[in-house]
Amino acid sequence: MAAISSRGRGRRRTINEINMVPFIDVMLVLLIIFMVSAPLITTGVVDLPSVGRSKQQPDHVVHITVGTDERMKLKVDNGDESSVVLKGLADRVKTAQAGQDNTPVVISADKAVKYEAVVKVMDALQTAGIQRVGLAVRNSGAAAGNN
Repeated sequence: MAAISSRGRGRRRTINEINMVPFIDVMLVLLIIFMVSAPLITTGVVDLPSVGRSKQQPDHVVHITVGTDERMKLKVDNGDESSVVLKGLADRVKTAQAGQDNTPVVISADKAVKYEAVVKVMDALQTAGIQRVGLAVRNSGAAAGNN
């Protein structure tokens, strides 16, 4: 509400000033509260997965390699690679799994491959109901020796 002052006889006029003192007081109190509470807030720690060698490699594994030209190759265990298209990928993987749904599928791609191409492969496998899908990674020690 605006304050009404009466000057003179019967003239009423509103004061167009905003009283800033209460606003400044509130802001200073909030500033002090935030300054005191900021050091007490604990920062969240994100646990990232580490890459290590597993104790035992699976006996039967299906490898999918995505090339820089986004062409895919399928390799079962240590056999020969064969080219495959995205539309027929899920059927070929199910055939390669030979009825064993727990057979892991490993996707490997060059770092120059678009992320979208790898996601499309993962999506096609997930849509087909293939359970164990993972990404191949390099150990940092092995990567340093390969450069």
